Amino acid sequence: MASPAERSVAAALLASNRLPIEDLDAEPHVELHVARDRDRVIGVIGLARYGSMGLLRSLAVAADHRGQGLGGRLVAHLEQRAIERGFGELFLLTETAAALFERHGYRRIERDRVPAELRTSAEFRSLCPATANCFVKGLPGATPE
Repeated sequence: MASPAERSVAAALLASNRLPIEDLDAEPHVELHVARDRDRVIGVIGLARYGSMGLLRSLAVAADHRGQGLGGRLVAHLEQRAIERGFGELFLLTETAAALFERHGYRRIERDRVPAELRTSAEFRSLCPATANCFVKGLPGATPE
């Protein structure tokens, strides 16, 4: 998980990729996980808990590290973390990375099929536009911490 200093750098990376950061410190707590190249944060992905479900959010890779599979590795890392925390499903909204998530087994769903608890998140209420694609993935073998 990102240290406080890494959270600040990760937030700047998200903002530079036009991803929302306004709610990163709001409840429920958003876990940020980072990838580093030496001492530099080059990727970030976030996870928020909503009951037994997770909201995958805030995936960004530094421009000079794109096209090398880092986004996919960050997704796989976050999925493992979600399984360890006992999440049964991960949901997400994206405007730009639909193909990436489809390659990783996520399936598109209509926003109105997302559980009500998750629709109360800032991402669903206001931060992500209604045109964002909504995805879900069931997580096998989840074992609560």
